Amino acid sequence: MYTCPLCEQTNSQLFYQDKHRPYYRCEHCMLVFVPEEYRLDAEREKAFYDLHNNDPLDDGYRRFLSRMSIPMTERLVESQHGLDFGCGPGPTLSLLLEEQGHKVALYDIYYHPDTKVLEHEYDFMTATEVIEHLYQPNLVWQQWLSLVKAGGWLGIMTKLVIDKDAFASWHYKNDLTHVCFYSRETFQHLAERDNLQLEFIGNDVILLRKPQ
Repeated sequence: MYTCPLCEQTNSQLFYQDKHRPYYRCEHCMLVFVPEEYRLDAEREKAFYDLHNNDPLDDGYRRFLSRMSIPMTERLVESQHGLDFGCGPGPTLSLLLEEQGHKVALYDIYYHPDTKVLEHEYDFMTATEVIEHLYQPNLVWQQWLSLVKAGGWLGIMTKLVIDKDAFASWHYKNDLTHVCFYSRETFQHLAERDNLQLEFIGNDVILLRKPQ
């Protein structure tokens, strides 16, 4: 029995086991997570990230991130200030949003580690392909909420758990830097708990709005 790293309940059950690690599911918030002892250390984790080739000039990568930038832009008023949390070595979503007239600060624990940007509030915050990597998702979630102004938007991109059969053949779990896996039920739990407006856009974009 493991404590859920998101809601901190202790009613998790073994959900799936492969040759690399076990995956537990919290029966309260439905988060699927990898126990702490199976996580990579910082050096090995960064080595995986260094293999990513996120080129802001790559049209395919820009199209991928437009799945976040377009719906987010549709919900913003003119010239707002945002934060791209976990922007990686080649920030690109920020460029797409800046092309629409917004100002975007950058933060990444490895590639843009300026913590001064975490001392401000923003009209919106984005985290694309970030939340599945978090070792302390509850602490970071609370931090994210504190970074967004009342009435502001939080945009998350992550693949969602469907069921155990789909999980068994899911490529997403095979990335050893992925340690938390969310479902629609998980985000519905967070939205209800924290009084957030929730929207699902397609299969992997989640938009949440703080109350005014």
